[in-house]
Amino acid sequence: MTEVAPLGRRAAVEFVGTGALVAVVVGSGVQATQLSQDVGVRLLANSLATVFGLGVLIALLGPVSGAHFNPAVTLAAWWTGRRDGEGPGLREVAAYLPAQIAGAICGAVLADAMFAQPLVRWSTHDRWAPHLWLGEVVATAGLILLVFGLARAGRAPFAPVAVASYVGAAYWFTSSTSFANPAVTVGRAFTETFAGIAPPSVLPFVAAQLVGLVVGVALAAVLFGRPVAAAAEDVVVPYDVHHPAAAGR
Repeated sequence: MTEVAPLGRRAAVEFVGTGALVAVVVGSGVQATQLSQDVGVRLLANSLATVFGLGVLIALLGPVSGAHFNPAVTLAAWWTGRRDGEGPGLREVAAYLPAQIAGAICGAVLADAMFAQPLVRWSTHDRWAPHLWLGEVVATAGLILLVFGLARAGRAPFAPVAVASYVGAAYWFTSSTSFANPAVTVGRAFTETFAGIAPPSVLPFVAAQLVGLVVGVALAAVLFGRPVAAAAEDVVVPYDVHHPAAAGR
């Protein structure tokens, strides 16, 4: 069986991975703003950078921690695996969530530093509207359904491409441009740039994401049922939420 990394290392991977993801999102937004006055071009550049960056991060770091980079994914994995021990335990959840949030904040600060922006300046980009919250419910539910659907259908090795592609598409088909991640939402409040979100808008976004989490878990249970058995005990697949590293085994 593949050796499981210590919890400290897995939490460090979640910190670095989430931070790198936010640095990609914020940094590409700043770069796009400097290069174009067209909002559509800015969003295209931002979404493409996120697709490529996320795919690389999942492929690289998935075998260590499961590459959640998202409290919604971690909580969904804990909830669905709590009875049979296939998901992360509360100890892992308690380590992953703070690491993800801290990483997201540090990633935003790093992106600001790279582009000579104020290291911390609260965003004034207001995103307060019911249709945006609905967009977050849809974006998060789709992400959770995809992650767990891939795992339960035995298609987890496709996750780097599939998850990154979904996130890129959701930038465009959701009204909120698909944050779909409570940690990333918090981190993006720390930057007054194209990708920012005003602090008062954070709480309803996170609430909508948690609703999307519940919807996504329910859809995965209805559409896919229980996970398929692994072909071998020592198979390691990126972003597999039932990987032993995520279960603390």
